[in-house]
Amino acid sequence: MVSENSKKIKTTFYPLLDLDKTRKYEMALVHLETYYSFSNIDSSNNVFRYSPDGSQWVDIRIPEGSYDLIDIAETIKIVMKRNGHNDDAIKITANTNTLKSVMEIQVNFIVDLRVRNSIASVLGFRNQVYKEGFTNQRVLLTSYQ
Repeated sequence: MVSENSKKIKTTFYPLLDLDKTRKYEMALVHLETYYSFSNIDSSNNVFRYSPDGSQWVDIRIPEGSYDLIDIAETIKIVMKRNGHNDDAIKITANTNTLKSVMEIQVNFIVDLRVRNSIASVLGFRNQVYKEGFTNQRVLLTSYQ
């Protein structure tokens, strides 16, 4: 149970978990469904910059809203296609085994996450330039559908 007056989350497991009281345990939240939403993308973290050739740069400004990783990746693909670029040249996916995001970049394409208001922090990437290949980072958002 979560309320606006409490910072604690309480749940009841059925069947009950029988844990050894002499040991320490940790638990991770992997999926949350809620009736209320909150924006994780706003004007402070909505810019994704890429280049199809190293000279022409395109800034994608993702509209403010509540996004999971799949929605962010799809928004980027739509804009790339609209710009006449190969929309499969930059793929952003989740590795649900490691809970890391994966960005696959094809030859000649470059992603620059050093820009002001970069989406890097939302995706779990560092503010740096990424080129051809796979890049694995800690993921902050995932969709387990």
